[in-house]
Formats: sequence, C-alpha cells, structure tokens
Amino acid sequence: MKICVIGTGYVGLTTGPCLAALGHEVICTDCDSAKIELLQSGGMPLFEKALPEVVQQGVKAGRLSFTADVRHAIEACDAIFVCVGTPPDADGKASMVAIESVARQIAETASGYKLVIGKSTVPVHTGERMRRTLATYSRGRFDFDLVSNPEFLREGTGVYDFFHPDRIVVGVESERAQNLMREIYAPVLDGVFHCPWHGQTARGCGWKAPAWLVTNINSAELIKHAANSFLSLKISYANAIADLCELTGANAEEVLRGLGLDRRIGSEFLRPGIGFGGFCFPKDLSAFIEMANDIGYNFRLLREVQAINASRVEHFIHLIQQELWVIEGKTIGALGLAFKPETDDTRLSPAYAIIRELQRLGATIRAYDPQAMHKASRELPAVELVASGEEVAQGADAVLVLTEWPQFRQLDWARMGETMQRRVVFDGRNLFAPGELDRYGFDYFSIGRQPHRELKPVAASH
Repeated sequence: MKICVIGTGYVGLTTGPCLAALGHEVICTDCDSAKIELLQSGGMPLFEKALPEVVQQGVKAGRLSFTADVRHAIEACDAIFVCVGTPPDADGKASMVAIESVARQIAETASGYKLVIGKSTVPVHTGERMRRTLATYSRGRFDFDLVSNPEFLREGTGVYDFFHPDRIVVGVESERAQNLMREIYAPVLDGVFHCPWHGQTARGCGWKAPAWLVTNINSAELIKHAANSFLSLKISYANAIADLCELTGANAEEVLRGLGLDRRIGSEFLRPGIGFGGFCFPKDLSAFIEMANDIGYNFRLLREVQAINASRVEHFIHLIQQELWVIEGKTIGALGLAFKPETDDTRLSPAYAIIRELQRLGATIRAYDPQAMHKASRELPAVELVASGEEVAQGADAVLVLTEWPQFRQLDWARMGETMQRRVVFDGRNLFAPGELDRYGFDYFSIGRQPHRELKPVAASH
C-alpha cells in the first residue's frame, strides 16, 4: 500500500520507517523543511535505538522517502497517517491546531478515495471534528474513511514496540476501513516480517500475535488517554508507598515487589523515584483531566496523581538539604538529564526540574548524560556539561543519579570518590542496591529505602 505519514516527530518518524519495513511504500512529510533536509541527507533529529538502521534500509530499498511537499505526499498515497503534535495549551488541554490544519490540507488536496488515520494522541470526539472538517472543506471532491489508530510506542524501544505490540487498536466506522487497516498491519498480525530490532524473522525472535481490537472511534481515542493515565497512576502510587515506607522504616523495593507479584497488578511501573516526565505522560494526563472536565466529570483521582508527581522534586530536594544542610556554594554532580534511559528526550524531565531548583538555591551543577548533552547545552546554559560520568564527581559535595542509565553502574566509583569533597550519592532512581556503594566509602540515600543492614544469622539453640 502507498502510505503518507504527516509529521516526523517521534511517532511519525518511528511509524513511517517501520511501515516501510513491512513492505509498504511510505512517504514521510513535514512542514519543517530543515528536519526533512536532515533526514534526506541521512541524519536523524532524535535518538532512538535501531531506528537509523530501519530508516537506512527503507531508503535503500526504495520504499521510504522524505519530502516537505505535503500536498504531493497526500495526492500520491492511498492511506494517510496523521502524526502531528498535540502540545498542551496554557490550560492543560491538548492543542488541536495542527490536527485541524492537516485535516483541512487533506480535504483541499485529496481526490479519489483516502483512508485517513489519526495516530496522534487526541481528546475523545476529535474524530468527529476531523470528519466534519474533511467533509466541509473537500466539498465532495473525494471519498474517505476515518480511523483512530492510537500508538503505544515507548521512547527508547519504539521499534521493538511496533513489531511486538501487545495490541493494535483501530477505531473504525466501516468494514472497508477495518479491512484496509487489517491489510496494513497484516505482517505484524500474522508474523511474516523480518524484525529489525532482533535481526531475525518474526518467528525466530519470539513474536506473539498481538490482540486485534476493533472499536468505534470514540473508544479508540479514549483507550490511549486511559492507558497513559493509568500508568501515571501506578508510578504515583509507587511513590506514595515509598513515602509511607520512609516514615515507617519499611523498604519500598520489598513492598512494591510483593505488590507486583500479584498477577492482577504486575510489577511494571511500580518503581519509586523522582517522578515521571517526558512529553507523553504529563501532557496526556493533563489533557485527559481537562477533557473529562469539559464533559462534566471531575477526575479527582488523576488530579491527585498529578499532585503526587509534582511533589517528587520537592521531596528529593528536601532529602538533599537534610544531608548537605546548606545548598548555596555547594558543587553537585548530576548523572542523567533525559527523562528516562535510552532516549535523548529532555522534555519535562524531572532531572531538569531538580537541577534548576538546586541552581536557584545557589549550587553549581556539573552534569553528564549519554545522549542528551547536545540538547542540554541549549536548555541548561548555566550547567557545566562534562565528557564522562566520572567527571561530574570532581570537587563535588554530592552526586545525584537522575536518570537510570545502566552504564552509570559501570562507572569508576572508586576514582570518583577520591575526587569528591564528600562521598555522598543521592539516587533518585534507585539504580543501586542499598550497600552496593559501601565499599567505596559512600553515604548513600535513595527513595523509600532505609540504609542497608546486613542480617545476622540467628544462633542455634541448644
């Protein structure tokens, strides 16, 4: 099938090349001509594991191309994936400006029949508004079906998630649209593709058939927001439990592991820390709350999820202040800037919030991240960015773990301790086990866990 992907942000730039890897002919287009030129020259505007190889293979095979000519892409293709951004407005609602603009452009350009697929995360009833816009501005020049096909791609593992999804959700209004969507995803549904993540056939890399869920458009739109909000709820619940553990002397890691072993609950997203960030969870949570409010439902539960998450930075800063006493004049090393590992995305990163608050309190910050340094050089101009994780410790009064990059565990912590003013680590992601850094002489503080104490064997009774 000939497919047009409008928008080369994270969703579009992952979806388009992966569709090409399934055998479709894909044109990715964007109004940002500089980004298109970068892609045409072989560059990548973001870091995402395995994606450069997928793009390169698609271009080489002649199935993937990039253009700034949106109208040409619309005219040339049978199916159009709308993957433009829906950033939050000042009131927390998702902005529909780009969605409406693309719908009008499709309506004014298209002819014949088009399958228009909404991939962006949008409030419920967006499909109805898109349908009205397409019908109004096309003036009957083309026939179309509208589909809601929410994405469930995790940054850092987006390519894996595309080829190994738990479910594929399609909100449709006609059997024709349902059949065409089934045709688009047939290789993933049937396990007849070569997996670029594993470099093997689908059957050889542990592929399992995903659930194929067909709903109406409103339901599909709600599923995406409901999923992200529920995952946000799990994270905030874990952080609330961690606070309770700190007050009672319990170990949050043990409590949450016991909780996650319940098959009805599961262990995913039950890790305490400095809170969730990135663009999706905070944006989608806020948009879901505001959407519910607009239709007359006060989502008090999710408002509390927001409040708990917002308090995590303050909680971590308080932990640092309790130990360091005065922040002003201190030098603090920060390990991690991205909101999570395996991405260079720093949007709404808790690491940034913590760094900026420490700067406000008078600290000098030295920081390192394996992938986010280029962005941080523009976004955190007053932070000293260094070339390695070990360098953040030089002359530091403390080192903070703000992103759980696994390579931070492999740093030369013995040498780092020797270069510090004081050997203190504040682990905002519980990357290390209590006691793990003891052999290097570090005082170690984490989230929801008491200092490690080795259990003594009970003496045998006689």
